[in-house]
Amino acid sequence: MSQISDSLLSILDLEPLERNLFRGRSPKVGWARVFGGQVIGQALYAACKTVEDRQPHSLHAYFLLPGDPEIPIIYEVDRLRDGRSFTTRRVLAIQKGEAIFAMSASFHAAEEGFEHQMPMPDVPMPEDLPDRETMKRSVLPHMPDAVRAYYQRERPIEIRPVELARYASGGKMEPKFNVWIKAMQPLPDEPAIHQSVLAYASDLMLLDSSLIAHGKNVFDKQIQGASLDHALWFHRPFRADEWLLYAQDSPSTSAARGFSRGLIFNRDGKLVASVAQEGLIRPRPDMA
Repeated sequence: MSQISDSLLSILDLEPLERNLFRGRSPKVGWARVFGGQVIGQALYAACKTVEDRQPHSLHAYFLLPGDPEIPIIYEVDRLRDGRSFTTRRVLAIQKGEAIFAMSASFHAAEEGFEHQMPMPDVPMPEDLPDRETMKRSVLPHMPDAVRAYYQRERPIEIRPVELARYASGGKMEPKFNVWIKAMQPLPDEPAIHQSVLAYASDLMLLDSSLIAHGKNVFDKQIQGASLDHALWFHRPFRADEWLLYAQDSPSTSAARGFSRGLIFNRDGKLVASVAQEGLIRPRPDMA
């Protein structure tokens, strides 16, 4: 487990090649393609390395091509603007001479202003939900094979779903999914690391929420799923090595695309980040 946990910081251990050029690597976990959250996290961290005294407040990204986990990823940062209050960066992730991912990120100098937020959903706290070992013993044996394999996989982010029973029911449900997440290991105090880790985790299961209304999930072999774009806004300080509630919903699916949103709260109920994503959820009955 320690090797898996250590991989989270190793993923963000980018090698500087030139002033605006960094090289990132993928963990050796046997995946067929690079996990999208990894590219988001690495790209954001590369952008953070070119900005001083300002925190990211938003990023907007597009997935262009599948990444090869056997090949390093080159991150090219374009310093678009350094203003009095805002800083803008554009990042391209490159493999084999082609862009596989493009992201714009904006950074903001700290300011005081108006404050309001939506309330956190009324859900069980993470201590009231099965931990990973309890899930393996008592819950996952009753789940479909693909769901069981996903939740048994060792990863640097701990996941405690609130509505895990949705996978066993197989029926159409309200398109909402609440999940508690946190890094498996304590992280350094550097804010950019916590922001980049949350960016990594924000892509773990958001696409899946767009299939709940249809009684499907991304583990279904008859669904061709892929993240298309991803947006993330940071609202308030947080730690990614403490429990965060990822409250997800899906307002719409159409044209083989699912649109999903997420609100991320700390355990005190403060809204720390928001996420939006559109993904491909193409029905493939020929893959039965």
